Amino acid sequence: MALLLVKLLLTPAIVVSTTLAGRRLGPAVSGWLVALPLVSGPLTFFFALEQGQKFAARASVGSLSGTLGEVAFAVGWARTARSGPWWRPLVAASASFAAVGLVVEALPLDQSLPSPLLPLAFAALVSLFLGLRILPRLTVDVSAPVLAPRWDLPARTVVATALLLGLTTLAEVLGARLSGLLAVYPLYTAVLAGFAQRNDGPAAAIRVLRGLLLGLFAFLAFYAALAGLLTRVGLGAAFAVAAAACLTVYGASLWPLHRERTRRAAEAFA
Repeated sequence: MALLLVKLLLTPAIVVSTTLAGRRLGPAVSGWLVALPLVSGPLTFFFALEQGQKFAARASVGSLSGTLGEVAFAVGWARTARSGPWWRPLVAASASFAAVGLVVEALPLDQSLPSPLLPLAFAALVSLFLGLRILPRLTVDVSAPVLAPRWDLPARTVVATALLLGLTTLAEVLGARLSGLLAVYPLYTAVLAGFAQRNDGPAAAIRVLRGLLLGLFAFLAFYAALAGLLTRVGLGAAFAVAAAACLTVYGASLWPLHRERTRRAAEAFA
């Protein structure tokens, strides 16, 4: 019941706050905000309480490897963003996420935990840099901004909540590793990018995805610390160190995001 309440309370708050931030500061900011483990982090904490720290550590490995899937999601969307309506890049992005997730799931990462963490974290780090390089830089037309209809914000909240409940219900029967992967499916990004593309076009959706990749560096730091510490120190200490690492990297990622916003502002007035 407590876990259900967390889902039902956090999801509307995250969707509403990130949407409003994106409308005020730009789509990249909304993507950057949802990269934080705001839902998957509490889910991992509940895994530790209910299933034990070893289970939560394995789930953290799944979440860490899920970073590769999120990069694939962003690239899959960006490569098909101009192919048609918003649901086509969503399908392509989700298929890319699933394909990478299945490949990573087949790797024997649980056999000698935490020794696989270094190569896995390195692979995730390299994929983030490559993803940022691959994403195209499309120009957003700012001459005629589109006002979102009244139903836009409630629709985002309902869609995100329904999808989150469905994904986490499915995760309950799939075990630790797949639970971790499903926990990091970029649900909020899918909702934000889908509505951004529907309202403002492919360029706005790709800016959401670019913000996501910048924020995922902090996500990577969080789960690398958790996976390495949960079986070595107490639950509170592991989460405290992971949170500190996450916030430190997250603060550092603000600089390239600010530089991106400054560059786009200069282009708009050029």
